[in-house]
Amino acid sequence: MFTGLIQSLGTIKPLSGDAWQITCVSQPSLIMQDLAYGDSVAVDGVCLTVEEILPAGFVASASPETLRRTTLGYEQTQQGYVNLETSLRVGGKVGGHFVMGHVDGVGSLLEVKQTATSWEMTFTAPEAITRYIVPKGSIAVNGVSLTVAAYEVDLSQFTVAVIPLTYADTNLRYLMSGSLVNLEGDILGKYVEKFLHPGKSYHKTSDDAGFNDITPAFLAEHGYL
Repeated sequence: MFTGLIQSLGTIKPLSGDAWQITCVSQPSLIMQDLAYGDSVAVDGVCLTVEEILPAGFVASASPETLRRTTLGYEQTQQGYVNLETSLRVGGKVGGHFVMGHVDGVGSLLEVKQTATSWEMTFTAPEAITRYIVPKGSIAVNGVSLTVAAYEVDLSQFTVAVIPLTYADTNLRYLMSGSLVNLEGDILGKYVEKFLHPGKSYHKTSDDAGFNDITPAFLAEHGYL
């Protein structure tokens, strides 16, 4: 489990087999100071397990399923920077929100607008993630904990406001229009969905009930109001 507060930027490159080498390039001590074999590290929001410690990084494996479902399998990621965060320690501060490192889908950047106090970034999102998007709710973009500022249901896109500190310390500043990003919805929404639709498969199909079926009367009937 992570918090979505990025500690370092790194680079990633494939090794033999399914192994990947991740190298810390900014503030490496925040990642490396107590990193141990078997630890979990979020790499652009993807939870990977440390299999070997290197002088300035580590080696981890990414399965074909992980590569298929996340941006780690794209050449874009291998040529750029990835966000790194070590797992949350018991008693540690949760400055962002609970991020599991289990990516729900891949989205893309539509546009970036700089304002007086932040950068407004608009992303597209697949259905696997849009059903968990709530205005003013939390979302992880490349492992970064962000707050949804606006959500366009019909366009399947959302906007976040990124403060200067976050923009400077993460790879969000390197994104361009069309850049792919890993998206993870708030775990709270997933549990609420499960409680509202017991017995349904986790990944809904077109035949499953959606948010259009959730009304105030439905919520009251099931004890949520």
